[in-house]
Amino acid sequence: MLNKTDFENIEAVIFDWNGTLLDDVEVSILAMNQLLLKRNYPILDARTYKSIFTFPVKDYYAAAGVCFDTHEWKTVAMEFIGNYREHVPKSGLYSCVLSVLEFFRSRQTRQFILSAMEQDFLEETIAIRNIEHYFEKIVGLNNHYAATKTETAKLLVEEINLPPDQILMFGDTIHDFEVAQEAGIACVLVADGHQSRERLEKTGCRVISGLGELVALW
Repeated sequence: MLNKTDFENIEAVIFDWNGTLLDDVEVSILAMNQLLLKRNYPILDARTYKSIFTFPVKDYYAAAGVCFDTHEWKTVAMEFIGNYREHVPKSGLYSCVLSVLEFFRSRQTRQFILSAMEQDFLEETIAIRNIEHYFEKIVGLNNHYAATKTETAKLLVEEINLPPDQILMFGDTIHDFEVAQEAGIACVLVADGHQSRERLEKTGCRVISGLGELVALW
């Protein structure tokens, strides 16, 4: 577990986007429920969603009841993206995001975004919220299928070019923790995103209720 001295040594922070900075849980559930209703599957409530959401997201679709013997994966995935695009303008940043970004900027801490969202779509969703200037680099994937961001994380850490113990990742999923481990950096998880606190705590990673608690760590 990280202690206060560890946080004081941090020179760069990497944020996940969806569910960490962008409060898009409700629209993600809405987009999936449109897809499920169209195929006469039971819809998800928030508690069920947070108990089954996972990476790769194909496994989440299967847990939600989508039968891939009947429905082709890429077709279903792109339909979800279409639904999500329709609804994501309703999503805002979590209320504390700007103060957190300003906090790190005031400390001259380098800031990055690492996401499983497709690169162009990621840049688009960040730009319309007018926060791209806080980040030295914004890194997404080259497709919409959100399998993993492990390799992009390793490349980003290499590019940051700091000792691993000076880089800290913030995310809202077990996958974020796994990605950080693979990249050799520490991680803090926030429990108001796409997975339940109970699931996050099983990783042994430090879990906070939301980004608003970050400043207290320093």
